[in-house]
Amino acid sequence: MSTETARTAQPVVLTERQDGVLVISLNRPHVRNAIDQALARALDAALLLLEDDPELEVGIMTGSQGHFCSGMDLKAFPAEGVPRVADRGLAGLTRAHRTKPVIAAVEGAAVAGGFELVLACDLVTAADTAFFALPETARGLVASEGGAIRLPARIPHHLAMEMLLTGSPLPAADAARHGLVSRLTAEGKALDAALALAERIRANSPRAVRITRQVVEATRGLADDAAFAVQDPLTAPVFRTSTATEGARAFCEKRAPDWSL
Repeated sequence: MSTETARTAQPVVLTERQDGVLVISLNRPHVRNAIDQALARALDAALLLLEDDPELEVGIMTGSQGHFCSGMDLKAFPAEGVPRVADRGLAGLTRAHRTKPVIAAVEGAAVAGGFELVLACDLVTAADTAFFALPETARGLVASEGGAIRLPARIPHHLAMEMLLTGSPLPAADAARHGLVSRLTAEGKALDAALALAERIRANSPRAVRITRQVVEATRGLADDAAFAVQDPLTAPVFRTSTATEGARAFCEKRAPDWSL
């Protein structure tokens, strides 16, 4: 079997269930997990599985063999175009309307569209040897799948502009210092940290987690009065649920809550 045949025989996206967590691994290591149409469709399918399966509560996205993702496959781009999926954006993530949290576990490079995938996630763990970059302007392109929109809201404006306009990379340690990374780890430990965060999320009420995430998404950029007007119809029903009552009782009784009630 030739090397190329062996590559194509491997799934371009791997999924593994760990209790209520779905670990999604981008698997084109020979191109640093660059996104072509096949990977985009496979990642979209994995994200839809996470969204639709009631037994899955948290997703983790990572890359195989030492790198997260080098972005859009530029060799495939002339023939395939930008690997968006329906109205859900790059690889089915950057413009998707999700209800369940996704954690990016970053080793090595998260570049261009790969970084835009990270920016679309809810939490980020990264090895201290990882780095982030948006070099689109050097390729005659624009970071149009969330990079130019989300990055200036996550880190200081002028640092974001330097990254966007010059393509300069941001080491993971600096990203953590500016709050872009939730947990900074030793090399090879980003996935372990993501799994630990996922377990902490899963200890909480799944309904409360989903509504909290929905409030954050729905109120981003709004002034307080407008934000409360959007938030209150989403959160008011939560206080009348059996899970809210169970949470209060469990706290008073000093026991773990049973969210299935």
